[in-house]
Amino acid sequence: MENKDVKIDTVSINDSEKCEPKNSADATCAEIAADEIVQENTDVAMDTAKSDPDACAAQIESLIAEARELNDKYLRMAAELENTRRRAAIDSESRARTRAMSVAEKFLPVMDAIIAAQKHAPDDAGIIAMARAMDAAFAEIGITKIESVGVVLNPQFHNAISVIDAPDDGNPRPAPNTILEEMQAGYMFGDNVLRPAMVVVCK
Repeated sequence: MENKDVKIDTVSINDSEKCEPKNSADATCAEIAADEIVQENTDVAMDTAKSDPDACAAQIESLIAEARELNDKYLRMAAELENTRRRAAIDSESRARTRAMSVAEKFLPVMDAIIAAQKHAPDDAGIIAMARAMDAAFAEIGITKIESVGVVLNPQFHNAISVIDAPDDGNPRPAPNTILEEMQAGYMFGDNVLRPAMVVVCK
């Protein structure tokens, strides 16, 4: 009688040990149970397909439609993300250009002062050197002077502050709205007008 009890206990202990993983490579009882459930569901699906092929086909069509819907949602979401990225890049570039133009505008009064000094002392070597240094700095950061004297007025680049009669000694006579004198230089920053030129035009 005692021997039988011992055998029963031994069997119970051995069975419990089978359900406990000895290491990470051993399959656990939960994994074994999951495999059994998957197998059972697979068997049920195969039985359903054999017994009712129409229902199985309908289910496949439903799954295909669902997959297409999910794919469409993914494509729309990807397009929205790309558009958002592009808008953010454009906004960032616009803000950077606005800041750069704001900084560039601060250099214009300095150049105006140098130009005025050159008119009073055109042969001064120091002023000439300063003008050349500013021209080089403007070229490096992308500031260019707007052409004015001798060209026809363009409201996009020029601001006419006075209109006078064309000179009689002109040969040939300048066309109407031709710029005769520049009162203040205008400048471009890249493709943007930093400041229009203030000019005098003929009738």
